[in-house]
Amino acid sequence: MTEQRAAPGQDERYMRIALGLAARGLGNTWPNPAVGCVIVNDGRIVGRGWTQVGGRPHAETQALAEAGAAARGATAYVTLEPCSHQGKTPPCAEALIAAGIGRCVAALEDPDPRVSGKGFAMLREAGVAVRDDCLSIQAADLNAGFLMTRQQGRPLITLKLAVSLDGRIGTHSGDSRWITSPASRQRAHLLRSRSDAVMVGSNTALQDDPELTCRLPGLPPKQPVRIVLDGRLRLSLTARVVATAREIPTWVITREDVDATRRRAFEDCGIEVIAVPPDAAGFPDLPAAFGELAERGLTRVLVEGGGKLAASLVRADLVDRMIWFRSPSVIGGDGLPALAAFGVDTVAEAPRWRRVRADILGDDLLETFVRAL
Repeated sequence: MTEQRAAPGQDERYMRIALGLAARGLGNTWPNPAVGCVIVNDGRIVGRGWTQVGGRPHAETQALAEAGAAARGATAYVTLEPCSHQGKTPPCAEALIAAGIGRCVAALEDPDPRVSGKGFAMLREAGVAVRDDCLSIQAADLNAGFLMTRQQGRPLITLKLAVSLDGRIGTHSGDSRWITSPASRQRAHLLRSRSDAVMVGSNTALQDDPELTCRLPGLPPKQPVRIVLDGRLRLSLTARVVATAREIPTWVITREDVDATRRRAFEDCGIEVIAVPPDAAGFPDLPAAFGELAERGLTRVLVEGGGKLAASLVRADLVDRMIWFRSPSVIGGDGLPALAAFGVDTVAEAPRWRRVRADILGDDLLETFVRAL
């Protein structure tokens, strides 16, 4: 095939469109990554696709089906290296070759050892021109969870906090509804929809009896996995997450030496119980717990509290992103802190993040932070 060339900036333009399509799959494609694909022929988009719910069909398959014969000689813009291995679907690299694609522009190499450059090699051997570094930073940010599972063996962890001006998540009596505005709560549900799982600690589950579901109209029907970190299985068998466990996937992380009878009671309710070793303090070991979640395919976990779990994650250096909702209210020093004590002696040793975004939601302020480099 003759090598295809693009006008300056054209690759980036179409890759941004592909990244926008990929973002539609966040929270719905695990254990697969959220990928977008755009097929362009003679300056016209002839096919679009993104990874569908459950990870199949893949983005390239969707886009090629829409493009049909117009894919011959076209350029495919893909946010992640096309797969080269036979899984539950045929290799996407082979599908692009069979369709007669003349050029493939990708954002990132897939770190999965089953792919890891093999898709690009397959395309090049078939005479397809390949560019493999278009908007790689943006693509890595979008699929940070998938990349982290392959490179660090755990999912991306986002800590979400809804606090008063003085950093409280509830009053001294435990009341916490509602600190933030309806607009903030809607945004929180959107965050759930873009996450593979939502996690809370046992104290929050006992105090609030949350549903941990996404309740926004018009979104895909797939709900995030609900996870409760409960080292002693204190969660009530009548809790809402237990009562609906057969309809919505619900997992409980506990210690491996927990009472066997109690464990069976949860399993009989349809809950998957994940047992991990205890840490030095007697709580479920967090690195081991998140390793188990990655083994089960989760790539993005949204942690919603409470203060003890939040502090444990920060202390263990496991918070990659922080979503901080702040309302214009003051609760006072006897209220529940957003993070429990975790032993910082000096300001210099306090963990830090970098603020990357700030949004006004009614009277509330929403700040987004990422791990400081």
